[in-house]
Amino acid sequence: MTTAHDFSFAKLDEPGEIKLADYAGKAVLIVNVASACGFTSQYRDLESLYEAKVAKGLIIIGVPCNDFGHQEPAGEKEIREFCDTTYHVTFPMTSKAEITSRERRHPFYQWVAEELGESALPRWNFHKYLIGKNGELVGAYGSKTAPLSPDMLEAIKGAICAA
Repeated sequence: MTTAHDFSFAKLDEPGEIKLADYAGKAVLIVNVASACGFTSQYRDLESLYEAKVAKGLIIIGVPCNDFGHQEPAGEKEIREFCDTTYHVTFPMTSKAEITSRERRHPFYQWVAEELGESALPRWNFHKYLIGKNGELVGAYGSKTAPLSPDMLEAIKGAICAA
């Protein structure tokens, strides 16, 4: 059975990969991000959430994507600089990934489509997927679900505490 642990992403602006298997035993929140979006301020809450929960077993991974409104047109160096200087992002960030094109879709998002259906794919920036400790897809949350909303915090707590 395929799980999220079977996938990896290239790292943002540096060599190497972010292998989701390296986070087995932890909850992972994967968020497609963009620097010029109305939801971009969610970076602040994502970083706050990461700082508060990383020691408890939550990893957040930002996945820059230019598919929605072309709101991430910058190169990887510029994305890194924006995240570092504007929001002081310390959680892992991937290189830019495609989501909407079936031919070029990142394999993680193809797996999401197979697991939950095409309708569960992001429709906009800052869509969130919560992955459980065993790599299972625990939940999907739209752009309007704030990282620190009660629903999100409850789901994260459940994913962290699950056996």
